Amino acid sequence: MLTIEELEAALPAMTRWRVPGGHSVDWALLEAALGTGLPSDFRALAEAYPVLVIDDFLMVSSPAPGAEASWASASREDEILQDLYEMGDTEGYVPFPQPGGLIGWADSNSGDSFYWRTSSPDPDAWPVVVRTDNAEWYEFPVGAVEFLAGVYGGTIDVPGMPGNFPGDFPEVLGLSDRIDGT
Repeated sequence: MLTIEELEAALPAMTRWRVPGGHSVDWALLEAALGTGLPSDFRALAEAYPVLVIDDFLMVSSPAPGAEASWASASREDEILQDLYEMGDTEGYVPFPQPGGLIGWADSNSGDSFYWRTSSPDPDAWPVVVRTDNAEWYEFPVGAVEFLAGVYGGTIDVPGMPGNFPGDFPEVLGLSDRIDGT
């Protein structure tokens, strides 16, 4: 599992948004409301950074202190994923909280969704699943931080993404004023 520093090396524009001293997310509250633990790499990312928007394309969700229950609720009630599941358009993937269900952690402005597949009792073993806006599904045997570092470091290619993804010199915005954690 990669560290935040390794992600920062692959995506140096993000470092200006690092929160001095870190956030104080109430993980016990969030995980109780969600009904599961979350991967340690994502927890580290959420403690160090606000919601990140990369190249005005990819928004990486992050729970905000004080809005943990809201973030958990939004993660449990993914209406788009539920609709796709009910229509039979998930290629066997299921929404959380079903066993092995998907929990979203990022979205693109083109309609792509980025999930974890909760396939193991150990959240650090959860793979990343991507649903492209073309309704293609791809699974990667890495966590969110390693996935982002691989995409922006050029070692992970995500089929079905726009031709300019990722950009050569991605810009990063931090949405620290968000209170809903999405």
